[in-house]
Amino acid sequence: MNRPNILFILTDQQRFDTIKSQGYSWMETPNLDKLVNKGVSFHNTYCPAATCTPSRAAIFTGMFAHNTGTYSFQNWGHQRTFVHDLKDAGYWCASIGKMHFEPRDASGGFHERTIVENPSGTTKWGGNGDDDWGKYLSFHNRKRDNMRHITDPNWLQKFQGVVWQDEEHLHSDAFVANSACGWLRNHIETRDDPDQPWFLEIGFPGPHEPYAPPKRWLDRYMRRGDLPLPCAWNDDLSKKPPQHKAQQKFFEDCDAESRIKMPDATHSDILRMRAHYYASVSYLDELIGEVLDKANSIGMLENTWIIFTSDHGDALGDHRLSYKWLMYDSMVRVPFIIVPPKSSKAQADIQSAVSLIDLAPTALDIAGIPKPPYLDGQSLLPLIQGSCAEGRLPDAVFCEDNYLLMMRNQKGMKIVLYLDGTPGELYNLNEDPEEVDNLWHSNSHRAERDRLEVDALKWLARSCYRNAAYKCDPENKNKFPGYRWPETEEKMALIGPGLVPRLPY
Repeated sequence: MNRPNILFILTDQQRFDTIKSQGYSWMETPNLDKLVNKGVSFHNTYCPAATCTPSRAAIFTGMFAHNTGTYSFQNWGHQRTFVHDLKDAGYWCASIGKMHFEPRDASGGFHERTIVENPSGTTKWGGNGDDDWGKYLSFHNRKRDNMRHITDPNWLQKFQGVVWQDEEHLHSDAFVANSACGWLRNHIETRDDPDQPWFLEIGFPGPHEPYAPPKRWLDRYMRRGDLPLPCAWNDDLSKKPPQHKAQQKFFEDCDAESRIKMPDATHSDILRMRAHYYASVSYLDELIGEVLDKANSIGMLENTWIIFTSDHGDALGDHRLSYKWLMYDSMVRVPFIIVPPKSSKAQADIQSAVSLIDLAPTALDIAGIPKPPYLDGQSLLPLIQGSCAEGRLPDAVFCEDNYLLMMRNQKGMKIVLYLDGTPGELYNLNEDPEEVDNLWHSNSHRAERDRLEVDALKWLARSCYRNAAYKCDPENKNKFPGYRWPETEEKMALIGPGLVPRLPY
């Protein structure tokens, strides 16, 4: 059989609890439900960073922020991505939608890109002019909305919930879906080699704030009476690190459309905000269905793996917080579904914790490409194919952002370290899934906290050592210039060459 194609669908800021068939009854997601029923669902998936840019940098490079330097909005377009490896192996690689490269127009290994960034972003991002969606709007005598926190006197009363009032084909998510359908149709009609495999990344800007679904979808959710209220609504954050209050305060005062005053919100405000958010997810589900139907109708799914996930979550009022930037599960836990081609093994559920840092080695494994030695993750393909048990997964997953480091182990314990020395966070997710009770100062948990802190710092040191060769010479990505590792008792001495193997985290 020819090498498989890979269709990678990546949404922006979609929480883990937004797919109906995975147990979240208030959602309407028939197309994602179909993927769940045909594929492998990873129910405890964590993103590698708590904001858009560093998470995408980690997903596509396969390396955490401490190995690429991308903790926030730093440049990462010069880094090597797994797309480069696919391209070098003969794949035709295309990106349609949001990638959040810095600088914006970097190729990232793709042969071709249709660029769509945040809908409310400024139009001349990085001095390169408008993105492709902005140009499309201009063709129709429209322009993207921005600076509404200044122009709309009622902005703060809307809590990021707005309605898409224009023709739907002008919506940024619709533009991405329509462009993807056009690419699929055009690619099958114009390709020189019908056997050349392809990798297509479809990056939807939604449901990132402001939440702007079409009215027909919003009306459905506004009529529902079962939308969940935020968890830990009465958490005054007094037992949490001061950065939590600072995050809340930052968005109260920021000079951007993301400005939001969560302390002022009522339950009614939050339910309305959530209705807009969930409606945005359902609109995405509809568009994803259109793309998959188009791909299937022209035979583009016959030998194609489908990967679906999001770059991070959204607090949506949990702990009276908004958006991301911290390490609560609502912010860093995301949906993750992998659907093999029709001839492969189908539906399964994985409950163990996994990380999107594993996506790069998994995609390369699907394509039959050896994993570069510097990647931080490991392939999930053996788990998907049933040749590896869940017990073989790493002991923990990690997330980094700015000066935060989170570790969540397979036993359900989560620790968050603040690298400035601020007392951190410790949660038992089995007993406290809403992360209300911070056990950091608990005397009865002191020994466990110390052990988890050592485990996290040990992982960090090992990862830095493992990836040092990439930092020294990114072009010679598969060469290790004499880095030693005690593979056997006979090689315990710190002399001679050695290859750093997969480490236990």
